[in-house]
Amino acid sequence: MKIIAEPGSPQVVIIRTFNAPRELLFRAYTEPDLVKRWLGPAGLELVVNQLDPRHGGRWRWTHYDAAGKGYVFHGLYHGEPTPERIVQTYEFDQAPGTVYLNLITFDEADGVTTLTQRTVFFAVEDRDLYVDGGMERGIRASMQQLADLVTELEATS
Repeated sequence: MKIIAEPGSPQVVIIRTFNAPRELLFRAYTEPDLVKRWLGPAGLELVVNQLDPRHGGRWRWTHYDAAGKGYVFHGLYHGEPTPERIVQTYEFDQAPGTVYLNLITFDEADGVTTLTQRTVFFAVEDRDLYVDGGMERGIRASMQQLADLVTELEATS
């Protein structure tokens, strides 16, 4: 997996290859029961409050720590999500007004899918807060859990 966060750039790029067809990755991103199985670092429980993957649809989830404190994230889908790409905004309730845009693409060749997530911020300072706030730990954990999930889904399909 690659995480690219160039100094001075308001963008983070994540690239990860999965030994699974893109349709399984798309399902993992758009089905509430699957999202809660992979998104977020270990030790946090994820509750999917809303997930409406369509143009203009809203998504919202809450991560709960061991003490029961909730961390709410939400956004909107832009364009119709497809197994090729998802475009969505992203906002953390503890940083209201700091909105960023995610473009997630799924490129498949011979049953192997490369997921590329481009996250663009309005300001470098917002991107730096995201990176410094533990983003890498959460991304690495989530991507490994996603790999485990799609391997399991492929084995049972």
